[in-house]
This record gives sequence, structure tokens and C-alpha cells, in this order.
Amino acid sequence: MMSGKHFKAHEVSCCIKYFIFGFNIIFWLLGVAFLGIGLWAWSEKGVLSNISSITDLGGFDPVWLFLVVGGVMFILGFAGCIGALRENSFLLKFFSVFLGIIFFLELTAGVLAFVFKDWIKDQLNFFINNNIRAYRDDIDLQNLIDFTQEYWECCGAFGADDWNLNIYFNCTDSNPSREKCGVPFSCCTKDPAEDVINTQCGYDIRAKADSEQRTFIYIKGCVPQFEKWLQDNLTVVAGIFIGIALLQIFGICLAQNLVSDIEVVRESW
Repeated sequence: MMSGKHFKAHEVSCCIKYFIFGFNIIFWLLGVAFLGIGLWAWSEKGVLSNISSITDLGGFDPVWLFLVVGGVMFILGFAGCIGALRENSFLLKFFSVFLGIIFFLELTAGVLAFVFKDWIKDQLNFFINNNIRAYRDDIDLQNLIDFTQEYWECCGAFGADDWNLNIYFNCTDSNPSREKCGVPFSCCTKDPAEDVINTQCGYDIRAKADSEQRTFIYIKGCVPQFEKWLQDNLTVVAGIFIGIALLQIFGICLAQNLVSDIEVVRESW
């Protein structure tokens, strides 16, 4: 005689399954985008691949950052998509473990950045000064420095006098350049009434008194301006990092939940 109890088989949650799939589709597409940028920069000589030969990056090519980040995102997104769609517990475990490792690496990097903030500040100063020396050697590097100085409204690492490091802008008697004792146009304060950028606005400006320089160029350096921006936007920056961390934790929990559902269903077969 059959029991009167109604047995309902355990099922894999479709909501979790397709949420993980959709989440990882976006992750996978971002990985493809980073890989595309990296491969494009790798193929275009002088765009990003030459920066490491001009600046002191210890032989590190910034293109590799795009390729590595893109590769990791591509692999993780692929594993998450296929793992969720095919209910493959191995790929889902791989996804959650790898995501967990990335989370702890980010956490470690954040702690180290706080502990060694003075060292990071010195390295940033060192990096900017090396770029100042190489300002005229690469057009892409030049555009990057100009964009930085215009965006942060700054000049040099800690001030306009840092441009003495550049052979074209230094104030030495042996410098025959027309840009002697000047700064790039990106250091100049903007006049809203002028539609055309005056690329010679920084000529001879550092030969003038400090009080007069303030009228024409940005006096503050880019390192202090960056620190000020971080302090002013600390809530936004912290919110972004916390949001990313919560998404990662959420993704790990959902993947582990789906793995548990899959294993319970398989045990009931």
C-alpha cells in the first residue's frame, strides 16, 4: 500500500541560476572589452606600449594590465555563465573560489595601501617626475600629462618648479629652448572668454614672481590635488569599493547556493 505522504523533489532555483548567468554575461563582456583594448594597444605602436620604455616602470608595460584583467574577467565570466547554464558544479566552484581569491587580494591591497600610503605618495611623485622628464619624447604620454594637469588643475608633481626636470622647460643658462623657464599650456588657468587654446601661455612664466604666476598658471602640484580629491570624494570612493566587495560576496554566496542545490538534486536521483 502506498504512503499518503506527498513527495516533492528538490529543484534547482531558476532565479539563482539565471541571475548568476546574467551577472556573468556582463562580467564576460567587460572582460572581452578589456582584452580588446589591450590587444589594440599592443598592436598600435606608440599608443600605450611605448610608455614603459620612456618612463621608469621597472619594465612593466601598462598593456599587460588590460590583458591580465581582461583575461581573468573573461575566464571568470565564462566559467560562471556555463556553470550556471549547464548546472556544472565544478565550474561554479571554480568561479566562487577564484572570486574569493580576488576579493581577498583586493582586501589585502587596500590594507597595504593604507599602511604604506607615504610610500605610495613617494612613488607617485617619482612616477610623475619621470614623466615630466620624458614629456616631449612621446605624444601619447604628453597628452596624458596634459589631460592630468587640466583635469586636476595642477602643475607638476608638487608645483610648477618640477618642470625644471625637463630639458626644454628648465631655467638653466645653457637651455636654448624657447620654452625655457616655462610650463606646458595645460598648466595655464583657463579664460572662459577664449575659445582657442593658447599653447604659448606658459612661456617664461616661471621667470616671474610667485604672486604673478598665480594669475596665469596653476600653482598646486598634482599629488596634493589628487590627495585633496580623494578626501573630498572619500564617501563616493569608499562606496564604490564597498559596492564592488558586496557584489563579489553576493556572487560567491549565490554560486555556492546553486552548487548546494545541484548536489542535493543529484543525490536524489
